[in-house]
Amino acid sequence: MGNPTAFLSIDRKEAGYRPISDRIKDFGEVEQTLNPEDRRLQASRCMECGVPFCHWSCPTGSRPPEWQDRLFKNDIRGAYTILTQTNDFPEFTGRVCPALCEKGCVLNKSHQPVTIRENEAAIVERAFLEGIIQPFLPKVRLTKTVAVIGSGPAGLACANRLNRAGYQVTVYEKDEAPGGLLRFGIPDFKLNKSVIDRRVKLMEEEGVKFICGVKVGSDITIKEIIDKFDAVCIAIGSGVPRNLNVEGRDLKGVHFALELLQQQNRVVAGSEIPAGERISAKGKNVLVIGGGDTGSDCVGTANRQGARSVTQIEIMPKPPVGENPATPWPYWPVVLKTSSSHEEGCDRRWLLDTRKFIADDKGRVSSVEVEEVEWIKDEATGRMNLCHTGKVSTIKAELVLLAMGFTNPVYEGLLDELKPELDARKNVKVDANQMTSVDKVFAAGDASTGASLVVRCIASGQKAAAGIDKYLKDHK
Repeated sequence: MGNPTAFLSIDRKEAGYRPISDRIKDFGEVEQTLNPEDRRLQASRCMECGVPFCHWSCPTGSRPPEWQDRLFKNDIRGAYTILTQTNDFPEFTGRVCPALCEKGCVLNKSHQPVTIRENEAAIVERAFLEGIIQPFLPKVRLTKTVAVIGSGPAGLACANRLNRAGYQVTVYEKDEAPGGLLRFGIPDFKLNKSVIDRRVKLMEEEGVKFICGVKVGSDITIKEIIDKFDAVCIAIGSGVPRNLNVEGRDLKGVHFALELLQQQNRVVAGSEIPAGERISAKGKNVLVIGGGDTGSDCVGTANRQGARSVTQIEIMPKPPVGENPATPWPYWPVVLKTSSSHEEGCDRRWLLDTRKFIADDKGRVSSVEVEEVEWIKDEATGRMNLCHTGKVSTIKAELVLLAMGFTNPVYEGLLDELKPELDARKNVKVDANQMTSVDKVFAAGDASTGASLVVRCIASGQKAAAGIDKYLKDHK
C-alpha cells in the first residue's frame, strides 16, 4: 500500500465522457481516459481494507487492493498478472461492467469509491500498448479435445482457460464473427469491436480454433459434436426475448431491441443492409419499452440515428435517487441509474403498462396506448401486486423497441436434439461442476443462469472450464 492516506487527500476523479454534441454524431466509444499520472493517483486511493468488499462483490473474485497497488507503483506487468488471475477479459469488464466492486468499496459509504473499473481498463490497455501481453502457449499440449458452443463472454472464458491448461479447444459460433452479444448486442459506443478482435486474435495465436457461421443443431448436429470431442460446453446465451403480446404487436415498426442493436453493429462493421430491412430511428418518435441497460443502449442508438424524440417507459416504480435504505452498503444499491445515453436525450417515465399499439393508415405503428399502474403491497403475503388505475393515455411513436429482457435459451435445434434437464426457469440445469444431465456436456453463462452480466458470464465460463478439466482428468 504505497499511500495509506491517499483516500483522505485525493478525491475520486472519473475520466468522463466525450461532449454530447460530438459523441452523438458517431459510434465511437463515449468514455474518455485519464493520463497515467492521474490514473496512478486514483489507484492510490485504495485503502487495502482489512475486509475488501470489492473482492466479495465481484463474481470473478477480483483482488483490487493487490492490482491497484501495482498500478500505483507503475508496475503494469504485475498489475495485469494479478488482474487476469481472476478475470480473463478485463478489457471487456473495464468497459461494460456496472462495477459491482465499486458498490462494495468502503469509500462508497461516502459515495467516493475508488475508480476500480476505469483502473482495470487502464491496466489492460497499457499492457497491450507496452507489449506486455504476449501469446501464452501451454508447456504441454494434451490430446483431449473440447468443443465450446457459443463465443460470448462465458464461451470465451471457458475456451481461454481450457486452452491455457493444454486442451485442444474449438469454439463454434453461429454468427459471422466471435463475441456473442459483446459483438452483436452491446453498441460500439460502449465497446469498440476492435477490442474483441484483439483478444480473439491473441486466443487464436495461443491455439484456440474458431469456427464461425456454423449453427450447432442445424448445420451440424450436437450428436456429431459429442461424438467428435471429449467434452462439450454449451454457452449459447439466453436468446429468447421477452415479448409483449398485446393488440398491434405485429404492426410494422415494432421490433425487439436486439433487432435494432444487432443490425446497427453490423452496419458499423461495414455490412450492407437492404433498404427494406433497415431499422432506422431517423426522423421518428421512438418509444423504448423497458428500463434496463438494453433499453439504454436503444436510446443511445436511436439518438445517433437521428431520432426526432426518444421516450423510455418502465412498468416498475422509479428507483430512489442517491440512497436506498432497502439496499445498504455493501450490497448492490437499487437506485436510479442515468447512463451516458440518457444524458444524450430521453424522456424517462415509470409506472406505465403498455396496452396496445395503434396503426396509421399504412399499417405502421403510429402511437402506443399506455395505462398508469400502481404496485400495492399485500399485507398478508408481503408481495407487491400490480394494480391498474384506468388512467390511459397515448404516446406518439413510429418506432417501438421492446427491451424487456430475455426468458430462456433458444431450444430449437441444439437443445431440442440434446434434451438436457432444465431448471424451474427453463434454463439448462447444471450441477456444482457446471455439468448438464447429459454425460460430458457442460453449460455456462446465460444458458444456465438466465440473462445476466458479462462479469457473471465470465465467472460461469471459468467454473465450467474447471469442471471440464476435472471431468477429463477423471476420465483418462
